[in-house]
Amino acid sequence: MRLEYALLAGVLYGMFYALAAVGLNLVFGVLRVVNLAHGDWIVLGSFLAWELYSTFHLNVLFSAVVALPLGMAAGFILYWVLAPRLGRSEDPEMTSFVLFFGISQIIEALATFGFGNNQRSLLPNALVAAPLRLGGQVYPGVLVASAVASVPLLLALYLYLYRSHAGAATRAVMANPAEAAAVGINVRKISALTFGIGTAAAVAAGAFSIFVEGGTSPSQGVALTTVAFAVIVIGSLGNVAGTVLGGLVYGIADQMTATFASSWANLVPYLILILVMLARPSGLLGRATRDA
Repeated sequence: MRLEYALLAGVLYGMFYALAAVGLNLVFGVLRVVNLAHGDWIVLGSFLAWELYSTFHLNVLFSAVVALPLGMAAGFILYWVLAPRLGRSEDPEMTSFVLFFGISQIIEALATFGFGNNQRSLLPNALVAAPLRLGGQVYPGVLVASAVASVPLLLALYLYLYRSHAGAATRAVMANPAEAAAVGINVRKISALTFGIGTAAAVAAGAFSIFVEGGTSPSQGVALTTVAFAVIVIGSLGNVAGTVLGGLVYGIADQMTATFASSWANLVPYLILILVMLARPSGLLGRATRDA
């Protein structure tokens, strides 16, 4: 019974991790930069959920919906502020690394100024009150709700990428920006749209991270960025579909370890990351990316 519980709990956690990481992978696929402030956007989403519930008693699902346009707008603005400066840089990759690190520190400082250093949390009834029984096991309702809510958001992103003209242009830029520009695709506009979508996904994930992570604090961003990066490396850098697989692998490994070897719980998922990198440096779905 413990095995079944750990497996299903791992799947539930994995769907949240996929949502938390998908924006980071999408931005990397198009812009070829690792957004070190990604986890801090998740933290801002969690504080948004906390504030809306504490002040107006709004269900956290509403916060996730509100987070999408707010995150999109923030991503657009940030991209158009940064893009000209990155374009003039002699080393855009290193410049972007430093810039996003600085943005991460600024967001953390602003969150600390606005909410203090203390951890904030919400009671389960801010999302769903009752635990749920699945397969003969009882799971926290907030965990199930977070996983279920992640599915339509991930599905919407999939439909955008594979069923829309803008999504086709995005995949073309992922494959080869120079060739995409040569056939008339506005790479800068697609990059801005991608950064907006990636930021929106991160902020929306933050609405659920306050439950999945047991609370939120301004300093939590670095840890969330690390987990998101591990997830996308396991699946495949630049492959959004691989993010779901990476999230499931990470979530199951985390829960199996927490259940059967709790003293190793913080280590085993990263050991799996290292093993994947050694066996398949391009990630579990890396071959699919090369063949596309």
